Amino acid sequence: MMTDDTRRRRALYRAQHRGTKEMDFLLGRYAEARLAGMGSADLTAFEELLALPDPQLQGWLMQGQTFEGSALADLLRDIQSFHGIGARVQ
Repeated sequence: MMTDDTRRRRALYRAQHRGTKEMDFLLGRYAEARLAGMGSADLTAFEELLALPDPQLQGWLMQGQTFEGSALADLLRDIQSFHGIGARVQ
């Protein structure tokens, strides 16, 4: 059985080595800042997100495709907020 610390290290590596520079940056920086504070349930959700293909994540995070209704919606919103993506200036 893998410890949460091992899972965090693996998740950080996977977040930083996605295959596209944009996703390496978005997910890697987020992981660096937030993984240490994630409990088991949040870590599981982040691992599920990391299993998704980059084009789907890019659509959700950077291209405005809707992810409402997804089990990962709260996490996706947190990543967007962390990076200031989608913030509307009025």
